[in-house]
Amino acid sequence: MPDTSKRIYIFDTTLRDGEQSPGVSLNVEEKLKIAHQLARLGVDVIEAGFPIASPGDFEAVRAIAREVEGPVIAGLARINDRDIDRAWEALQEARRPRIHVFIATSDIHLKYKLRMTREEVLAAVRKGVARAKSYCQDVEFSPEDASRSDIDFLCQVLAAAIESGATVLNIPDTVGYATPAEFGHLIAEIRRRVPGIEKVQISVHCHNDLGLAVANSLAAIENGALQVEGAINGIGERAGNTALEELVMALYTRRDYYGCHTAIVTEEIYRTSKLVSSLTGMPVQYNKAIVGKNAFAHEAGIHQDGVLKERTTYEIMNPTMIGVVQSNIVLGKHSGRHALRSRLEELGFKLNEAELDKAFARFKELADRKKEISDRDLEAIVEHEVKQIPEKFALEHIHISTGNRVVPTATIGLRVGEELKEEAACGEGPVDAAFKAIDKITRIPVCLKSYTLNAVTGGKDAVGEVTVKVEYAGRVFIGRGISTDVLEASARAYVNAINKVVYEIGEENLQVLEA
Repeated sequence: MPDTSKRIYIFDTTLRDGEQSPGVSLNVEEKLKIAHQLARLGVDVIEAGFPIASPGDFEAVRAIAREVEGPVIAGLARINDRDIDRAWEALQEARRPRIHVFIATSDIHLKYKLRMTREEVLAAVRKGVARAKSYCQDVEFSPEDASRSDIDFLCQVLAAAIESGATVLNIPDTVGYATPAEFGHLIAEIRRRVPGIEKVQISVHCHNDLGLAVANSLAAIENGALQVEGAINGIGERAGNTALEELVMALYTRRDYYGCHTAIVTEEIYRTSKLVSSLTGMPVQYNKAIVGKNAFAHEAGIHQDGVLKERTTYEIMNPTMIGVVQSNIVLGKHSGRHALRSRLEELGFKLNEAELDKAFARFKELADRKKEISDRDLEAIVEHEVKQIPEKFALEHIHISTGNRVVPTATIGLRVGEELKEEAACGEGPVDAAFKAIDKITRIPVCLKSYTLNAVTGGKDAVGEVTVKVEYAGRVFIGRGISTDVLEASARAYVNAINKVVYEIGEENLQVLEA
């Protein structure tokens, strides 16, 4: 039997590198929700953000450091005094803080980005790591663009970081350039050539520009890496990061080959994926490994026959392993609060009484429109309708007049406090008309940047899930809405985005258009 005692540590950067995905913008509350879920998932380290980047990033890191227990909480910093000081200011209340410092080491970065000599980089590493170490014992150092760096210089830099107090050395394939054989060899060479390497943990951070991030991370593990950095659903800069759910399930499913284990609670993978997708507004592709809609679907007759006779003929993983729960309870318009609460708890949702009241009201409203409510419908209700920010504007009613030979017209009613306000508008289409009517009521000058519509489930009565991104004062806000009526879902999503603008900017700071 293989030795399965080798522990691989999971460093999650969904809230830092993942949030750098184009079009993604999370507020403090959303980051906290994800961080708490990551703790339930069992990740070892949460990279909560880049504190120097913005006041919002700083506040998010500080809030996570204060509130989230279990994982190490890390903050990223360039290797200069200001960044490091700011990172510690945000992290200092964490029970297990880590400062993660970095500087580029490839000649192309030194020449064109940093405009520094190798000697200057070495001096900066010694000074920066030592400064971080003066604040906390756990210091991670990353030589950015390591996979394109000169190996001799890279080893010099890593040795300097160890001498200055680094506890983790993270080797990034920053631009996703390496191949698995190359990257595995790089890790082996670092282990062989860097003095003091046995004192620290080797980590890797791989990008997916060539679709090799998970493969490169696995190759690194085979060559001695003990920590892997990545993001849920593989989100991140450009083509993204190592998809942590893929890496974890590869190690579990092929533990006979890798001889490794993690502390991940695999039953939380699916829920974590859905939460990240919902809050970032980044849908998961249908054929995405592990968490995609089609990951456990079988279309071919031969496959279906095989699975019915013996699941393992065509399924190397059981869907329940990642938290895809099958239930015999059928929910409909006659179901009560107890049945709803029980099913939501099976799906992993713990709601307080106020949240349950809101979920039950939306459930009953939806049940009047479709015969049976699926688990995905319930997930959408909780993700999009229940765990939401306070509402300045609430959709009361919507009426649309449209057709191929009429001008699309929308009449919208929004409740603002105790007052019901109504407006009508025409548009290029029914959604455009609805959004213009909402604009006339809210008078907040947002700019629609994107609109996406997905069916939550199949069938004629499928629930439509709409995600919109709006821009206000240079910031992007994501709104979501669901309904069996896609026009209603669109209105709900747009109102949700505007409510986020009000909540995050503050009413007193808004520029409101003249009536």
